[in-house]
Amino acid sequence: MDPRRPYRSDISDARWALIEPTLTAWRQARLDRRPTGAPAPTDLRDIFDAILYLNRTGVAWAYLPHDFPPHGTVYSYYAAWRDEGIVAQLNYSLTGLARVKEGRDPEPTAAAIDTQTIKTSTNPPTATQGTDAAKKIVGRKRSVATDALGLLLAVIVCAASVSENQAGIQVLDQAGDTHPALAVTWVDTGFKNQFAEHAATLGVGAEVVHRDPGTRGFPVLKRRWVIERTFGWLMLHRRLARDYETLPASSEVMIHIAMIDNTSKRITDETTPTWRGTY
Repeated sequence: MDPRRPYRSDISDARWALIEPTLTAWRQARLDRRPTGAPAPTDLRDIFDAILYLNRTGVAWAYLPHDFPPHGTVYSYYAAWRDEGIVAQLNYSLTGLARVKEGRDPEPTAAAIDTQTIKTSTNPPTATQGTDAAKKIVGRKRSVATDALGLLLAVIVCAASVSENQAGIQVLDQAGDTHPALAVTWVDTGFKNQFAEHAATLGVGAEVVHRDPGTRGFPVLKRRWVIERTFGWLMLHRRLARDYETLPASSEVMIHIAMIDNTSKRITDETTPTWRGTY
């Protein structure tokens, strides 16, 4: 069988070399638990390329091109990696490598935290949605923690009706568990005393970055601009332009996949292909 023609979302050999050991070790562990120990015929790289294609283009699972493995097979791998925490583990490992490449310690000591409210499709159950009264959006809220480079340290997806404080507390707890060296976090004025008091109980300082009231339009805020850029990176992935996922955990994994795509390119000095300047 001839190899399929590559898609622009396909992972390069250099990036696959970063990702393949984690996925191969996961599959070997699964095979070791099987009574027969029969090898799985599906190519892991094809599975990962299919997930990247879906994440980047925003198509539904059933609309994956036919030259990928069957969409049911791709989804079964995706669901297993989601439920066993493999995608999040892979993202955090790549974040450490990217930090070392930038001359930093692999474990961050500072984080920026913010939220993004996103509209939902008809897929998510009503119980997992809510209304963001300030933004007048019905949907879900993404609470994200990044390091000083804008790399993902933690993400929580909840109903849009959850307050900034509560969403921030949840993602700070996750970030603290994953990155115990955290000592300070930067937030905006939407985070109140409740967040700061909770951060103090974890031994983390909470610094509110204020906007200059005399500035009109969108200002670049010290320390916090990196997380705004991260939200911009996420929105380049059309699957994240609206929340289509039935489970909030799936929404979180889709964010991890987008950041794996981004972070692995940073490590290998690759850039996203663009049509600009090609005509």
